[in-house]
Amino acid sequence: MSYNTYGRLFRVTTWGESHGPALGATVDGCPPGIALDEAAIQVWLDRRKPGQNRYTTQRREADAVEILSGTYEGQTTGTPIQLAIRNTDQRSKDYGAIADTFRPGHADITYWQKYGIRDPRGGGRSSARETAARVAAGGVARAVLADLAPGMTVTASMVQMGPHVIDRARSDPAEIARNPFWTPDAQAAQVWAGYLDELRKSGDSVGAMIEIRIAGAMPGLGAPVYAKLDTDLAAAMMSINAVKGVEIGEGMAAAGLTGSANADEITMGPDGPVYASNHAGGILGGISTGQDIVLRIAVKPTSSILTPRRSITRTGQPTEVVTKGRHDPCVGIRAVPVAEAMAAAVMLDHLLMHRAQIGDGPRGRIG
Repeated sequence: MSYNTYGRLFRVTTWGESHGPALGATVDGCPPGIALDEAAIQVWLDRRKPGQNRYTTQRREADAVEILSGTYEGQTTGTPIQLAIRNTDQRSKDYGAIADTFRPGHADITYWQKYGIRDPRGGGRSSARETAARVAAGGVARAVLADLAPGMTVTASMVQMGPHVIDRARSDPAEIARNPFWTPDAQAAQVWAGYLDELRKSGDSVGAMIEIRIAGAMPGLGAPVYAKLDTDLAAAMMSINAVKGVEIGEGMAAAGLTGSANADEITMGPDGPVYASNHAGGILGGISTGQDIVLRIAVKPTSSILTPRRSITRTGQPTEVVTKGRHDPCVGIRAVPVAEAMAAAVMLDHLLMHRAQIGDGPRGRIG
């Protein structure tokens, strides 16, 4: 079993490789009667697609999504939705020199150790190209959330590139869509532009930190122990290519706090509980509090670089690897819409599970 499916009620199976004829997703468990067409999904894919500026890979893909099943006259039917995205700009010859060599930092060696065979063209299934299918499925999830939970929003932004961190005093959510780095700090975007230009010219890459904020989520989503909302969000984020760390709320910084500093004090407001802070990141005991849900993910530097790195061949011989082709100098840039898509899918899955067990609202009333 290769485990290419995630979700419990809203289930997504992704398929395809970087240099195959197409890739895509099969979405099962989508409620019927939801307005959905290709344009509603394409708007999200356009944010992820490569070649939009000099800071991402120059592979030119339209990433045009096709809905092959599961809709009729612009509405979902409740049957599986098949989404396909054709690959149109593969250059497999770029990878001929590394067909028998393992790229340091990449999944080449572990795929070979597990399966005894791998697709070296662009990394095959381990390529970040696979995330296009996730964004397409996330577009379906967003369409359902817009119908069932219209007040919920999922927004991701880049808050750090390499050693350069945003100044939150300058943070402006409206700025996120205005720059190629999806950052709320316009001044940071200018610094990052020069920094990334130098890295790109030197044949190197850099990592990044992405913050995901989910606003408008009702309290009560998630379940104790084995279906915690934070568990599933963390698992979804860790499944994204190149993600090496996830934190929720204070995250790792909570290890340096006292209990009195970390506890979010509660008072009663006119519309329900009011929290004095949000160190918990909107989740307590695996269940949403109604506050903003806040996650951050660490994305490692792109492994495919022009800087020579020592490695070995399939026969164990020492060699030196220089990866040619078209690659992202900071893969974190295009990971921003991927993180949003995964968060949207998890939130919808938990909303459907909550409705199945509890109904439309939280069971316990306060006040």
